[in-house]
Amino acid sequence: MSVETARRVLFAESEAIAKAAERLNEEFSRAVDLLCASKGRAVLTGMGKSGFVAQKISATLSSTGTPSLFLHPAEAYHGDLGRVTQEDVVVAFSNSGETEEIVKLLPIIKRIGAKLIAVTARGESTLARDSDGVLYSWVDKEACPMGLAPTTSTTVMLALGDALAVALLERKDFQPKDFALYHPGGLLGKRLLLRVKDIMRPLSKTPRVEMSTPVKEALLRITQLREGSASVVDGKGRLVGIFTDGDLRRHLDDGGDLLAKEIRSVMTETPQTIQPERLAVEALELLRERKIDEIPVVNSERQLLGLLDVQDILDAGLV
Repeated sequence: MSVETARRVLFAESEAIAKAAERLNEEFSRAVDLLCASKGRAVLTGMGKSGFVAQKISATLSSTGTPSLFLHPAEAYHGDLGRVTQEDVVVAFSNSGETEEIVKLLPIIKRIGAKLIAVTARGESTLARDSDGVLYSWVDKEACPMGLAPTTSTTVMLALGDALAVALLERKDFQPKDFALYHPGGLLGKRLLLRVKDIMRPLSKTPRVEMSTPVKEALLRITQLREGSASVVDGKGRLVGIFTDGDLRRHLDDGGDLLAKEIRSVMTETPQTIQPERLAVEALELLRERKIDEIPVVNSERQLLGLLDVQDILDAGLV
C-alpha cells in the first residue's frame, strides 16, 4: 500500500511538472531578462512551504552566478526590507498570490523601486497583478488525498525556480570553473581550483642532494625527512635526477661499496617533474600513469621547488 501511495504521488507530481513545462511562454523569458538586466541581487521571498522553496532557489542562484538572498516576509515587514535596493529583483513565491505577509510588502517594494517577479498559481491574484513578470505554478490538484497539504504545488514551484536558475546560468555562460569558484570545498571545486603549489611539500621538507653526494648520505637525508626519494640537483639548484628505493634495488648487485658511490652513478636521470601551477588533479593522473608515488616540483628552468607525494593528494580530498 505504501509503495502504491508513493507511486501515485510521484506520478501526480511529475505530470504536474510536465504540464507546467507546456504552459511556459514569454513570461518566463521576461523573468530571465529582468534578472539578467539587474545590477543588484535576486531577493527570494515566500511564507511557509513556499518560503522553503524560495530558500532553496536562492541558494541555487547564488551558486550558479546570480547573487541572491532569502528574505523572510514577516521579518522584512519589521526592518529587513532595508536589504532590498532599487537595483534588485524580488522573486515572490505564493501559491494563492494572496499571502498576507507577501501582499503587505508589495507597495513598499514598488516604492523602493525593485522589480518584482511572482511565482503563483493565480494570474488574477494581487501578487500577479502587481508584478513585472509572472511564472504560473498552477496545478490540477495536490498529491495530498485531502487536497490540502502543499505537495504538487510546491514541487512545481521548485521546478520552475530550478528552470529559472538554469536559464540564467546558460544566459550568463556560466562554466564549470565558475561553479568551482563558488564550491571550493566540494570535489568539483578542488578538481578545478586546487593547484600543485597549494598542496606540495616545500623545499625544506624535500630531500635533496648534489651529484657528488654519497649514496649513504642520500639515504640518511631520505630517512630524516621520511620521504621515499631524494632529488638530485646541480650547483644552481636545478633538478638533474632522482634517487628512489627502486634505484637502490637495481644497483645492489653492481659490486663494490654501493653506499660509498656518488649518487650520480645510481640515480635516474631527467625524472618526471611537474610545475607548481598545474592542477593537482593533473598531478594525480600523472602519478597514476607513471605508477610512481612522488614527483619533484620544478619551475620552468627546472629549479627544484618542492615535492608532491600521492599522500598529499589524498589528504587534500581529491580522491
